Amino acid sequence: MTEHVLSEKSGGVLTLTMNRPEKKNAITRAMYQALGDAIDGAADDRDVRCVLIQANGDSFTAGNDLSEFAAVNSGDTTANQAREGGNPLLTALGRARTPLVAAVHGRAVGVGVTMLLHCDLVYVAEDALLTTPFVNLALVPEAASSMLLPARIGHARAFAMFVLGEAVDGKTAAAWGIANAAVPAAELRAKARAAAEAVAARPASSVAITKALMRDAPGIADQMQQEGRHFAAQLKSPEAKEAFAAFAQKRAPDFSKVA
Repeated sequence: MTEHVLSEKSGGVLTLTMNRPEKKNAITRAMYQALGDAIDGAADDRDVRCVLIQANGDSFTAGNDLSEFAAVNSGDTTANQAREGGNPLLTALGRARTPLVAAVHGRAVGVGVTMLLHCDLVYVAEDALLTTPFVNLALVPEAASSMLLPARIGHARAFAMFVLGEAVDGKTAAAWGIANAAVPAAELRAKARAAAEAVAARPASSVAITKALMRDAPGIADQMQQEGRHFAAQLKSPEAKEAFAAFAQKRAPDFSKVA
């Protein structure tokens, strides 16, 4: 377990806390692996009946660490090899058998939003801000979100989030069904923890079967594979190179000059 993901188990709840606040909890490959391993491991741990995902600092997560994306785009073979086999967090979310609860505050970007579509209960701070700027980075949606988000909030709203990068605040996220409830930031962790403990107190077999019946696991896996192929290709594209350069230089990207 990397130092950037803290793990604590009590009362039937495994709490996973992203802990890279100095980088807005931008997720590294090691963090993806740690989170994915913990979610997978929870399925076979009789002491874990629910997993709670939260974060330290002022943001839930700024999304993927863009320096890793830029390294792949530049042809760094080490970085490219590290991404082979898919994203360990996303695959773990897709096959998760243990109920997942999320507590979201501050900014949630990219995977910080798409992971919520795999959580069974989501609580957000009223002033949270959710964005999925994949197209802004010349990339495509992941985590089966190209299927799950339109199913949750409708095509038009999902398209605006994906393609225009439109932000959604906590209250709107709750109204649209991305989250169960939006609460004052000071109450967020207590609210999510109480929900996780309530889930953990239910009969585990009934909960697990209910979760499985509510999800199309094969369909989610197929969609992730399709997205993954396109994502990998776009990650190495000239458009992505311009997007990453613009981000590093703190300017707007100019895709018109990309052949």
